[in-house]
Amino acid sequence: MMEGASNGGMLYHEVQESKLCAVHCVNTVLQGPFFSEFDLAALASDLDCKERQMMMLPAHSSAGDFLSHNVSLDGDFSIQVLQKALEVWDLQVIPLDSPVAEPAQIDPELENAFICHLQDHWFCIRKVNGEWYNFDSLYAAPQHLSKFYLAAYLDSLKGFGWSIFLVRGNFPKEFPISSSEASNGFGQWLSPEDAERITKSCNSVQAPQERVNNERQQRSNQFLSREEAEMFSDMEDEDLKAAIAASLMDSAPTVTNAEASAPQNDNQRSKQVATTETTPSSSQPKEQVGPIEVILPTSDESNKHVEAIEAGSLPNDKNNQQVESSLRGDNSQSQNQNKENTP
Repeated sequence: MMEGASNGGMLYHEVQESKLCAVHCVNTVLQGPFFSEFDLAALASDLDCKERQMMMLPAHSSAGDFLSHNVSLDGDFSIQVLQKALEVWDLQVIPLDSPVAEPAQIDPELENAFICHLQDHWFCIRKVNGEWYNFDSLYAAPQHLSKFYLAAYLDSLKGFGWSIFLVRGNFPKEFPISSSEASNGFGQWLSPEDAERITKSCNSVQAPQERVNNERQQRSNQFLSREEAEMFSDMEDEDLKAAIAASLMDSAPTVTNAEASAPQNDNQRSKQVATTETTPSSSQPKEQVGPIEVILPTSDESNKHVEAIEAGSLPNDKNNQQVESSLRGDNSQSQNQNKENTP
């Protein structure tokens, strides 16, 4: 433990309660439960009253006449409320991109605290007893940050759209831990060793990749609009369609070859059926034999059927010849009778 360390070398951390992250952020900057949500609500009310006076509105105007920009119905507070709360302790909140904060942009480790904000979430990055910690209330314990990683982490937050504020002034050195106000219900005092142990325990329970995905949901997805989310979903659908189309293209040659071979088989079968439907023209000048339907599973069997049919047509040829000869005899008798009857 460091000699002369503030709060006996302990770290004060608050875990997320409802949407009171602004309260958690202020208290971790001050390293103690200095403010409650009711304190910040009172500061927001004072700011609202001053804004009404500037707008020449009645002091007790209805909500329909005046909409507060300092506190929301679900408990979120504006940066002006956080500034007022920290001014009580002679601390200034300065935007990091302002010219006054230019030294902090170059060498942030020389500062003492930063406030980070995106949409409705606030958290604090604070140096305690010479070491930097991330006091995000979404974490079970403060997470240690190396001096080298601090600058990279701040740059990554700015790249993701976070607003970062520098806190300067005389920070409180001690908070009476033994007093009745040592805890507000969601705050806890941890040694650096306990904080490290809790962090490692949480990381071992939750897989690293799942932890990254959850942090992206909690951070990056907060500033994605619904249209952007739908666009990414459509892009994934298009990728799936492209993969299916590529799969179909790979199987297309097989289907094409099967379709190309089908007409050839049909032509062969049609020729075989045509052969069976007709008899030799020389042997059937007057009578025709009806079509014969034959189911031919294979080409060899079809040839055997055709040969059998052709062989069976020979007796028919003899019968036809006998019929023709009898017809010729009848014609000759009728001609003789006609000759006898003529004078």
